[in-house]
Amino acid sequence: MALTIMLLNSACLRGRCCRHKVLRPLLGPLISDSMSKLFSSYRRPGSQPEKKTSWQNIDFSFKKGIDTLKTQLSMLKKETEDQLTGPGGQPFSQYLLEQTRVLWEFRSQEDLNKWVISSDVEIGGKSEVYLKLGRNNQAALLYGTLNTEVPRDGETKYSGYCSMRAKPPVGSFARKKYYDWSNFNSLYLRVRGDGRPWMVNIYTDPYFSHQKDDLYNYFMFTRGGPYWEEIKIPFSKFFLSSRGRVQDDQHPIWLDKISTLGFTIGDKVDGPFQLEIDFIGLLNDRAHTEEFAYETYEKNPRV
Repeated sequence: MALTIMLLNSACLRGRCCRHKVLRPLLGPLISDSMSKLFSSYRRPGSQPEKKTSWQNIDFSFKKGIDTLKTQLSMLKKETEDQLTGPGGQPFSQYLLEQTRVLWEFRSQEDLNKWVISSDVEIGGKSEVYLKLGRNNQAALLYGTLNTEVPRDGETKYSGYCSMRAKPPVGSFARKKYYDWSNFNSLYLRVRGDGRPWMVNIYTDPYFSHQKDDLYNYFMFTRGGPYWEEIKIPFSKFFLSSRGRVQDDQHPIWLDKISTLGFTIGDKVDGPFQLEIDFIGLLNDRAHTEEFAYETYEKNPRV
């Protein structure tokens, strides 16, 4: 490590090479830590002096690195083959005729691991949320207790929410990927709730910077009771709520840049809640031709 530092410093002083501009971001934390160990004799009171330097504590496993590289290369190979085959790894003719697609179904713990849960505990709240497999391992059961008590931190004004969110897709070598739903016009779910309203959230990451991290919402009202219900939500009924902007016909959902999907409960009613989800899919309803479900107003109308 000391030799690496000397090489970087000598390259920087002589001006013969600009590799340090690339290496410093990668080795910066490690170098700064080693520099502090080399040139500082301070250690916390009561702590034992370290017998090894920081770089000796790193696990340099050659076999683990090779296995990781093989895994990433196999993922890259599959992605390349899918791109050559057609959209989503399907032949183009089959892709055009596709009318339904199951995105998520919950039959095992691996299916649950594709989702993350959160609540107002992150901001100091007291709500509780849990996720597990339902009866006979045939659905996901999202349950917990909603608590709208505001944390006493002097800053938070509202509290009381719980959410469930799908993990964003990741490609080979940790590349960011997106869901492409442009061949469909509706979201299709089979759920069983307790009569409380839920917010269905769609997160997008489009091409333009001023529309980054847009959040589209739809309020799903469950009827409660022992019976399952199938809910079809056209994408035209989602409204844009991020950054205080309102969706209109000029700001549709970028269906080819979907980053993730989520469910949130925050109806300001304290008490237990539960939502069972059998599957989440897409539907291409050719009878549905509506492009925008809400009222639009002419901007700067002429008098």
